[in-house]
Amino acid sequence: MKNLCLIPLLLLVFNVFGQDLEGAWKLTYLNGDKVTEEESVKIFQDGYFAFGTKKADTTNHFIGAGGGTYALEGEQAYSETFDFYTTDPEKVGTSVGYNLDFVDAKMVLSYTKKGHNVIEIWEKISDRDDELNGTWVITGRKRDGELHTMTPGARRTIKILGGGRFQWIAFNSETKEFSGTGGGNYTAQNGKYTEYIEFFSRDDSRVGASLGFDYAVKDGAWHHSGLSSKGDPIYEIWSNYREAYLEKQEEQ
Repeated sequence: MKNLCLIPLLLLVFNVFGQDLEGAWKLTYLNGDKVTEEESVKIFQDGYFAFGTKKADTTNHFIGAGGGTYALEGEQAYSETFDFYTTDPEKVGTSVGYNLDFVDAKMVLSYTKKGHNVIEIWEKISDRDDELNGTWVITGRKRDGELHTMTPGARRTIKILGGGRFQWIAFNSETKEFSGTGGGNYTAQNGKYTEYIEFFSRDDSRVGASLGFDYAVKDGAWHHSGLSSKGDPIYEIWSNYREAYLEKQEEQ
């Protein structure tokens, strides 16, 4: 496998346009070395991506996260524009270009970092689809029985679901401030939504816990209700991220 990483990308036989990025991916090799000490999972959904990285040991210590919009810009050309990046906030608002290809159903990303060539190999975990697959932004919350709506701005909380994985992120893309993130596996069936936490930036000890909620999709919005991790009742409304935020930004 290490030799595979060193093959020039022009020799790779699969074309990116014949592949589907959407779903969840795990970083398996970095510059020919198998990734064993850390676990990085990246979700692609509806033109948005997010990743979370933690220690691959019993501590489950959170290391970092990043995400934003992505674009395919031609054969083997791919770019990411960051909304948040915990280990290097100065990347927020900037775009990074990559060469992107596929070999043996694995995603190969290559780029230059500080004058050095970097090759990442990602393996798809799942492309499972359900009615909650998508990128969402919170637009409403009940307080004392009264629904309060909110308009997403520079400070926003999003949740991306794809390939059976979820990740939520709270950040401010204007100040580059990061407030928190968490993610893992989820199930969504018959109006019951359950999250199984695999990383949490605010408290590593929450890893392994599960939280169950009721859900319904009404007029394209996700209604999410139940009890928080602290036992407090919650009722939230999540809207399609592109419609509620991106398209409004494009109109300005």
